[in-house]
Amino acid sequence: MKEIVKINLDNEMDLILAHKRSMKIAEMCGMPLSAQTRFSTAVSEVARCSIANGKNSVLVLGINTIRASHKEIMAVLTDKVDLKKCNPEAYKYAAKISGNIEYNYADNKSVTTLSHQVPSPGLLSDAKINTLADYFKYEPPISAYDEIRKKNIELVALSEKLGESENRYRNLVDTIPVLICIVNDRNMVLLANNAFEFYLKVPLLSFDKKSLSAFIHHDDVQLIIEGWSNAKKNRGDFSADIRIKKEDIYIWHNISIMPNKAEDGSVGSWLIYFVNNNAQKMIVEALKDNSELRKIQLELESANSKLQFKNKELEQFAFITSHDLQEPLRKIMIMISRAAEHLTEQQKTLYYFDKITMAAGRLSNLISDVLNYSRVNNHDKFTAEVDLNDIVAQTLEDLSLIIEEKKAVVNLSPLPAVNGIGSQLRQLFYNLINNALKFNTAHPAVNISYRLISAQSNTSFDPQAPSGNFHVISIEDNGIGMDSEYSGRIFDMFQRLHQRDQYSGNGIGLALCKRIIENHNGTINFTSIPGKGTTFWIYLPKN
Repeated sequence: MKEIVKINLDNEMDLILAHKRSMKIAEMCGMPLSAQTRFSTAVSEVARCSIANGKNSVLVLGINTIRASHKEIMAVLTDKVDLKKCNPEAYKYAAKISGNIEYNYADNKSVTTLSHQVPSPGLLSDAKINTLADYFKYEPPISAYDEIRKKNIELVALSEKLGESENRYRNLVDTIPVLICIVNDRNMVLLANNAFEFYLKVPLLSFDKKSLSAFIHHDDVQLIIEGWSNAKKNRGDFSADIRIKKEDIYIWHNISIMPNKAEDGSVGSWLIYFVNNNAQKMIVEALKDNSELRKIQLELESANSKLQFKNKELEQFAFITSHDLQEPLRKIMIMISRAAEHLTEQQKTLYYFDKITMAAGRLSNLISDVLNYSRVNNHDKFTAEVDLNDIVAQTLEDLSLIIEEKKAVVNLSPLPAVNGIGSQLRQLFYNLINNALKFNTAHPAVNISYRLISAQSNTSFDPQAPSGNFHVISIEDNGIGMDSEYSGRIFDMFQRLHQRDQYSGNGIGLALCKRIIENHNGTINFTSIPGKGTTFWIYLPKN
């Protein structure tokens, strides 16, 4: 059954709503006046019984499609009380005037169903049914009571979404193995993640010399105080290597202080985070006077490069925490505030609450994508033989609706079995195939092919192909393509090549793909021609 309108039955005003809306739905379904009256009267009789005797009563009015030539209007009333036993005469009368009434009571729950066949089901298309739902969603209030009740329901739903968004944001911050806090200009700590409090064993309330001396090495405290003072004065960044006390030893960390800028450019708070780099510092100290360990030093430089890359990702995360994640929350709070001002009820319903829903939804998607990225790491070494044919088949099943909607054609060649992590490989193919379908202005055509290369193979198909024994899977599309100027940053976190209103997404998908490929000791490249399409080349080691 397609739900059209829901009514909580608490008092006589709700009884009036039940009668009027039953009558209106019957009228909009093309039922004759006599049938409209009988149906709405029967609904009123049962609703009256529920208001008088019931508990937690809910009435749902909707359209049930049995088949194309048979549709019916339905009223389903649920209650925790055996209503028929409370007032059998009301049910007897409702059955007499309606003719189609069913009742069931089990497990302390009663369900009353009234139905009436629609005379011209062919005219009641899916679009028309959706129009009915929209009518009651935006209909003018029947009374002041109806308007207040409707707004209360909307505010409760909005409050629940806001609470869910705040919980996801907090979970995101707490899952990162980095010490993070937010501090204002007066040195007061506004927020610290769980990792910070767990590490220090005591809450950090103030970011000043006295508080820092409790856990920072005494030789490093002044360095931090001077850097913090300059950062506040210049509204700039500060970074340094310092030592943090843990139990009876000091651990090297890199501290970074970044301004938390608002939309107007003002700085109201500062994001401060500490990254553990103790292992790298210890190796550096050991290599200072030992020229025979040059090879290890080169490996250390490589590790430091990776650390810089991770720090860059962390900076990007800091930006998203201070702007993109907070922007929808700020919009939600501003619109709730505006909705309470002297505005007409129609403006509240038709304008602000829709924007609130969009902002909250975007925030939810963004947090989910960042969480997915943070969970993909190279510590998951529980690899096994994975049949890529099964992976792609499952992916195409997941994308079947968009494939059908866009009338896409997907050509698939036989693929190999590889050693890897099944869940990550499935996420890899899902992102790449979904991009091929999404960034396309025509009917998408996607070709998935496979070849095996060795050091002696011709790799002219991809100028960036690695040398060695690799399984090569290509995903080719006929989409919008992209310029070669983006090749250096297309796999960066939060990198978007289009405006949000052109194509949806948060710029995390390809960064996630690259991270998955790196976990499998492979590489990923692409070739593209603007306006003609893009081909992604996936290289997975044969052995």
